[in-house]
Amino acid sequence: MTKQFDKNMTAVIFGEAMIELSGITTTQATIGVAGDTFNTAVYLSRQGVNVQYATALGCDQFSTRIREALKNENIKTDLVLDVPDRTPGLYAINVDDEGERTFDYWRSNSAARKFFDALGAEIALSIMSSAKMLYLSGITLSVLRDRLDDMISLAAEVRKNGGEVIFDTNYRANGWSSKEEAVEAISRFAPYVSMALPTLEDDCALFDLRDEMDCVEKWQGFGAAEIVVKAGAKGAYIPGIGWVQPPHVIKPKDTTGAGDSFNGGYLGARIMGKTPDAAALDAHKLAVKVLMTPGAILPK
Repeated sequence: MTKQFDKNMTAVIFGEAMIELSGITTTQATIGVAGDTFNTAVYLSRQGVNVQYATALGCDQFSTRIREALKNENIKTDLVLDVPDRTPGLYAINVDDEGERTFDYWRSNSAARKFFDALGAEIALSIMSSAKMLYLSGITLSVLRDRLDDMISLAAEVRKNGGEVIFDTNYRANGWSSKEEAVEAISRFAPYVSMALPTLEDDCALFDLRDEMDCVEKWQGFGAAEIVVKAGAKGAYIPGIGWVQPPHVIKPKDTTGAGDSFNGGYLGARIMGKTPDAAALDAHKLAVKVLMTPGAILPK
């Protein structure tokens, strides 16, 4: 049976919002706010879903910029904690002639890494454990990998209280000390995931899989009840439904945030009552717009 969601529910998105440098030339760059979970939170909020973002920030001007960006997108910041001696992470986007991107990161002093140690963390975690939907990613786990047991406890509490845990593997090798560390951490967390939104390329690299069927089998083995495997231009594969393809083929200008926007589009459509296949089509339509625009966040 397809899961039905309460349209008035609040989704808690847990991760790291960062300062983004894009459109880089030898003399200038555009400063924005992004990060995988932030991107998903924005696109979810723009569909009218109630969204809370959970992270930790510093007290510097860039942390203030991130707080303002969240508020401008109607995302609640009650779960944004303060770590005064830390700053946000920073990343730069490098885009090649085919629109494919690579990233350089500066996040060793990231406030988000100290979420569990921040003032107010106990209260925030109590609120988060009662969430009807908790969304996070493999990047969230990598940033907070020193507190993996606490992450698992949070997910377990959400499930125990009847909520859903939504997860995108979003494997980025440079976020982990080794592939083995990532496999172990994600495999320990995965049994608490109720909806998996993996990207095929990421999961094949992480778990040594061959195709979408291997990916589905992997997540079914972990216990996920709803699975959508994202596979770029090929579409999205949903068990029991098959491939849901994008409405048309495009040449991407910038692939930054495409998967994140798909996740936001998919979850928003599901919360609003659409079936998985209809939700995936809506998600493709949103992702196509993002693919044709520089940076991760579309202008309002």
